[in-house]
Amino acid sequence: MTTKTLIVGGYGAVGREAAAGLAGHTEVVVAGRNPDRAKHAHAIRLDLRDPAQIDAALDGVDAVLMCVETGNARLARACLDRGIGYADITATPSVIAELERVHVADAPAVLSVGIAPGVTNLLARHVSDLAPGEPVRIGVLLGSGERHGTAAVAWTVDGLGQEQGSWTADFPAPFGRRTVHRFPFSDQHTLKLPDVRTGLALDSRSSTALLGAANRPAVARFLKSPAIRPLTDRLFGGLHLGSDGFAVIAEAGGVRASFTGHGQSRATGLVAAHVIRRLPALNPGVAHLEDLVDPTEFLTALTADGFELQLPQHLKNSRDVGPMLGR
Repeated sequence: MTTKTLIVGGYGAVGREAAAGLAGHTEVVVAGRNPDRAKHAHAIRLDLRDPAQIDAALDGVDAVLMCVETGNARLARACLDRGIGYADITATPSVIAELERVHVADAPAVLSVGIAPGVTNLLARHVSDLAPGEPVRIGVLLGSGERHGTAAVAWTVDGLGQEQGSWTADFPAPFGRRTVHRFPFSDQHTLKLPDVRTGLALDSRSSTALLGAANRPAVARFLKSPAIRPLTDRLFGGLHLGSDGFAVIAEAGGVRASFTGHGQSRATGLVAAHVIRRLPALNPGVAHLEDLVDPTEFLTALTADGFELQLPQHLKNSRDVGPMLGR
């Protein structure tokens, strides 16, 4: 049993939700460079550039949840060297690649923890198992009405123009058929499948259209130019045309699986909380979530938090989508 968990960035949008999800299961300590921002009783200052502060923060800790992108591999190495379980919500491919190269293996380190990557990885693995060898397409539909932190906004702007192309996908109600624009989510690079592509849509159709325009290479270069970038970040951060609803789907060979709910940050935090609670039972080493848990069991457990899951259990035809679980 995990008795003390350190959440780095625990006062951010995701970290707060993870802390709430772990309440009653483990003692939670939140950490960051500005602990005054924390609304948690146990908050400490932690500068990840300072090895002495890292050593002090890890004293007596059983698990660490990383919710920022600063020195991730350094912290993971320090945790695993001490036998402390580690989980990371990063969605940046370069950061994930650095974490994958951490070879210390005295404890488990779980990557792809969240919605995308995370839930998307599990859905993709499930449909690929039912339709082996078929191309996998992952659609991520986010609520443009939800308020996201500055790091999440910056990550989205950074991704503009990196990948081209789009397709239409059928999302569960109330979203329906939507255009999905290719976007550089890390799941398509880390899933051990031959042909995986991930795309992004927003619940507001007008916001999705703006996303498609901004994703064109020439437009993206302009929006990310040094003179314009601060305005772009403010524009994307202030765009609240839709709701807080989200949906993720994975399709392969006529098989479709989906996971839907409200509050992307809440969902990511709760996925992370479920991972932290399972760390003591996982084998040592660095691995992605889909290589460590059973997709059906893990995703079904999340429905207790008010999310809806639709998983096909076998393939008969494209309309055989199996049971619906959730609220």
